[in-house]
Amino acid sequence: MFSRKRGAAKHVRAADAPPTKALADSLASDGEAAAPEFGPWDAKYAPAGVQRLDLGSLQIPAIEGVEVRVQANPDGGVEQVVLVDGESALQLGVFAAPRTEPIWPEIREEIAGAMAADGVVAREVDGRYGVELLARVNTPDGPADVRFVGVDGPRWMVRALYQGAAAAEPGREGVLGDVLSGLVVVRDNEPRPVREPLPLQLPKEMAEQGQAAAQQAADGGQPG
Repeated sequence: MFSRKRGAAKHVRAADAPPTKALADSLASDGEAAAPEFGPWDAKYAPAGVQRLDLGSLQIPAIEGVEVRVQANPDGGVEQVVLVDGESALQLGVFAAPRTEPIWPEIREEIAGAMAADGVVAREVDGRYGVELLARVNTPDGPADVRFVGVDGPRWMVRALYQGAAAAEPGREGVLGDVLSGLVVVRDNEPRPVREPLPLQLPKEMAEQGQAAAQQAADGGQPG
């Protein structure tokens, strides 16, 4: 439901919607942003002493009970990140964005439009990070609740998709909510088109383990 448009990107104006805490702090009038109260954090504000899974542009706090499922290509490039806790799941994505303009309002409108085209009515609700989208969609396994959350930061945007119990009843995020508020975004200095996914990469050790497992499978399961 999230796709990049061809041609020139359309942006909302900064006045179209109030900026999130992360974005507002980056625009502090004295030129030096104040540290936000909670994340997702821009890297320069990330609290120290927290164990995190380093995926490059995204660092995920290690929280007991949360299973991290990462889908990667043979080169170790991460294509999907899903965190699971009981009957709830949280899918994460991080994208390039302008320094001073929020893009979540526009993306939220597009998601709602795509759902409407499929006969699904999404409703807007106010959440911790601003306006969220809630909907019940049809899946091969039957109807399922989803909830989209967007967080605009300085030159990045995090899109979070809750599924299961955490989507059906906002406020039941539990530790998955702690994961979202503890994320760290490491935005490189490369100029990138708005909405381009920021690069995610498995840690070297995990990538090597995955390559070894793939090679062993190719060899018929025999150890090398």
